[in-house]
Amino acid sequence: MPITAYTIEALTRIRQSAPLIHNITNFVVMNSSANILLAMGASPVMAHCRAEVAEMTSLAQALVLNIGTLDDYWLEAMICAGQRANSLGIPVILDPVGAGATRFRTEAVRKIMAQCAITVLRGNCSEIFSLIASDIKTKGVDTTLALTAEMVKEAGKMALDQGCVLAISGPEDCITDGSQVFRVKNGHPIMTRVTGSGCGLTAVTGAFCAVAGKDMARATAAAFGFYGLCGDLAVQTSDRPGTFQVAFLDQLFLTGAEEITKYLKVSEI
Repeated sequence: MPITAYTIEALTRIRQSAPLIHNITNFVVMNSSANILLAMGASPVMAHCRAEVAEMTSLAQALVLNIGTLDDYWLEAMICAGQRANSLGIPVILDPVGAGATRFRTEAVRKIMAQCAITVLRGNCSEIFSLIASDIKTKGVDTTLALTAEMVKEAGKMALDQGCVLAISGPEDCITDGSQVFRVKNGHPIMTRVTGSGCGLTAVTGAFCAVAGKDMARATAAAFGFYGLCGDLAVQTSDRPGTFQVAFLDQLFLTGAEEITKYLKVSEI
C-alpha cells in the first residue's frame, strides 16, 4: 500500500480504537507525551512501578520505553515490561535518550536490547550509532552527527542484526528494517526548540505500531510523516516555541486525510 494511503488508514484505526500505549518514560515529558497521544486519538498510561509494569503492559497495545531520566530501578522495570510485551506479541519502542553521553546510559540501552526484543529503536544519529561504536559521543541529548548515505547502509545492517526497525531523527529522517528504507522530509526546526518533541514522536510511533499489523517499518515511517506534518502546519500559526506547542497539539487533533494527502513528504527508496 502506498505510504500516503497507509498513513491515512493507520491514523483512522488509531482514532477509532484509541489503543492503550504504556509509557515508561522520563519525568520531563510525561505530561507532554500523554497530551500528544490524547490529541491524536490514542490512550496513554504512564506507569513505571516495578510491581505493576508487567500487568499494565498486558493491557496495552504498545509499550514505549524512554530512558531520559533513568536509574537502576527504572531499568529493571523497563526490562520486566519489555519481557512481558515480548511474551504477548506487543510492539516495544525504545528511545535511547542520551545514549553515547554517559556509559551508564549506553550500557543500559544495550542491556535492554540484550534482554528484550525491541520492535523500533528511535533516536538521533549519535544515540543510535553510539551503541555500535564507542568513539561516538552525544552532546547531552543532542546529536553530534549528520546522517550520511554510508550511515544509512550501516543502519540497515544494524537493523538486520538487531531484528528491529531503526528510526533515526534528523533534518531528514531515516527509517529502515534492513530491507525497506523510508526517508521523511516533514518537520520544522522549531520542533527542536520544544522540550519533549522527540519523546512525543516516540510515543506516536508506539500508537502507529499498535495498529500496524506486521509492517513496523511502514508504520514507523507513517508516524514520522504524520508527526512532522503536524509540525509543518502548526508553524504556520506560530513560529515561537511557547505558542507553537499549543498550535502543534491542536494540529495533532485536527490533521486528517486531506492534510496527509496534500503535505506528506515520505518516500520509500
